[in-house]
Amino acid sequence: MLKDTLKRLEDISNKIETQNPKNKAELIRLLEKLKAEIGSISQDKIDEAKSLTHFAEAAFHEAGRDKKVSELQDLSINGLEHSVKSFEASHPQLVQVVNEICVLLARIGI
Repeated sequence: MLKDTLKRLEDISNKIETQNPKNKAELIRLLEKLKAEIGSISQDKIDEAKSLTHFAEAAFHEAGRDKKVSELQDLSINGLEHSVKSFEASHPQLVQVVNEICVLLARIGI
């Protein structure tokens, strides 16, 4: 399930248009880091990881839409931020990667 979701995130990230190609390359690099971090999650944290992944997918989906809806973008990013909080102590690298993704999406106007 997580692998399928990560694959969808990758597909969406490939569709995102940015003014600066470096931003898209950075997004793809961060997605690779996210994959690695999610792969290291223990079995007892899988449900929390699934929630985080779903919120990440929603944020990527909203970022890739042709017609942006600011309320949905805000909701998806807020949900992602809240789901990450439970990982702060046990998975600091995962939190760092997700935060970097959020900052990059904000920087490119998503």
